[in-house]
Amino acid sequence: MDNMINVLIDGRSVAVPAGTTILKAADMAGIRIPRLCFLEKIHEEGNCRVCVVKVEGQKGLKPACRTVVSEGLQIVTDNKEIYESVSTNLEMLVANHKFECWKCSRENNCEFLDLIRRFSVDNRFSSDVFTHKEMLFNDSSKAMVIDTSKCVLCGRCVSACEKYTGLGILNFNRRGSKVFVGPAQFHHLEDAGCIYCGKCIQSCPTGAIHENDEIRAMEKALRDKSKTVIVQVAPSVRAALGEEFGYKIGTNVEGQMFAALKALGVNEVIDTNFTADLTILEEGTEFITRVKDGGVLPMFTSCSPGWINYLETYYPEFIPNLSSCKSPQQMAGALIKTYYAEKLGLKPENIVSVSVMPCVAKKAEARRPEMGRDGYRDVDIVLTTRELARLIRHRGIPFAELEPIKPFGMLAEYTGAASIFGATGGVMEAALRTVTEILEGHSTPVDFNDVRGLDNIKEATYKVAGMDVNVAVAHGGRAIKEMLDRIKKGEKQYHFVEFMGCTGGCVNGGGQPIVNAYTQEKVDVRARRAKVLYNIDSASAFRKSHESEVVKQVYAEFLGEPNSHKSHELLHTHYHHRDTFSQK
Repeated sequence: MDNMINVLIDGRSVAVPAGTTILKAADMAGIRIPRLCFLEKIHEEGNCRVCVVKVEGQKGLKPACRTVVSEGLQIVTDNKEIYESVSTNLEMLVANHKFECWKCSRENNCEFLDLIRRFSVDNRFSSDVFTHKEMLFNDSSKAMVIDTSKCVLCGRCVSACEKYTGLGILNFNRRGSKVFVGPAQFHHLEDAGCIYCGKCIQSCPTGAIHENDEIRAMEKALRDKSKTVIVQVAPSVRAALGEEFGYKIGTNVEGQMFAALKALGVNEVIDTNFTADLTILEEGTEFITRVKDGGVLPMFTSCSPGWINYLETYYPEFIPNLSSCKSPQQMAGALIKTYYAEKLGLKPENIVSVSVMPCVAKKAEARRPEMGRDGYRDVDIVLTTRELARLIRHRGIPFAELEPIKPFGMLAEYTGAASIFGATGGVMEAALRTVTEILEGHSTPVDFNDVRGLDNIKEATYKVAGMDVNVAVAHGGRAIKEMLDRIKKGEKQYHFVEFMGCTGGCVNGGGQPIVNAYTQEKVDVRARRAKVLYNIDSASAFRKSHESEVVKQVYAEFLGEPNSHKSHELLHTHYHHRDTFSQK
């Protein structure tokens, strides 16, 4: 093959394409060179010198992530010199890291801890070395925390924020021994314009950036005999939770998940998939009304709080385009404290409404002042997928041994359309299934494959009731910006656009299990998790949201009809422009 380079790595002959780094060449040969700051296509700066190797005939050690192979190169990845060099570098990092592994969010999944174990590194330095770094950057929404005492200054989070969102919220502040990562000028994350997508959390090799932990609040609620704990679980949690317990990426653990919730002592379960179906009825009706009555188009979906944060902060001129629908999380919370409370004969103040979400931004969303009424919030506690996993482990529940069960609650049934909400394009496809059938007045196709897949922006045109309906799907901060700029140019009339704050959608949300750097290079986690949801959809007896008997029942008994006064009172909301410190 042309442009192939032959090299020798640890005595093993390997042929790799020209331009390949030693790190990548070793991976291709099945040789695992340790790394810390390296994150493929995100951060490839060679800062940490943990991946150093020996190149025969050359002086010193070379960073494998930055050194490109050449013909005949002979490389050694592990000898006494390399071991001592890497150990020394790790010792210096260890001296500046506060070890609280027993309570760290990364207690079972820490790349840094794995490395220092691999190299048998001791913490031989005084703990007062890092006291200048003991700063916590909280935000008023209580969504995220930056703990600089655990930061190893690898830079992965800084690059991830820029590469995934284009916002550059995080950066290196100060110089020398006092350097730290955080928003500029000691501002809160919220004030700095953070959208809480959580890509920084997923890119961090330690527990320096993490979600605001609400496990203790959940533990207290479960032990309060005066409270009824009602939990809702988002579609994509079942597609990822198993990874925390050793299951392969792309395993559906829905049954075990519900069994674990029962073992924890949860009183009732609402599947957020149910309110995903409800969202389609509300949002679809709103779209039809806008088309018929000359409302603001294109209409934008509103179920991703990271996306809402982005729009309110950076493109507030498009707020009128947003659907007024709350997200499925908040719709479920509103029904829990009203309809479900009545069904169970409970007062809202005696219910603890808990959601398990793949998303850090959901924590901030639940705290928005408009997300509640009469002195209480729709959702009291938001746990990420990772937090639920830690809670299950802390309780000693043998997740892998649990017998799968069905959800135990009146509002836990859902259609296939609801399940695909967790994948990019899923909300659009679910909406199209219902909207096309209502407008056409007869059965219409179920699969809308043009809006599936992982392209950053997907577009399609469908003929609906004699009208060409132009739709689009964008996911991830950079794609959001590109899509909004397209709309601003006005070169094409779009009618309906789905936006997701995270690339891949909720399956890759900032609260999902963190996949280490090695695995990220080999597996598209987004595709594997999304496949779980599409498999659930294809196996469902009903695949259109308006076919849900439970949704029909809730409208008949409580809401009246989609977009009714009651629906707007409970299931819809409003949005507003939010400033950052740089905009003031």
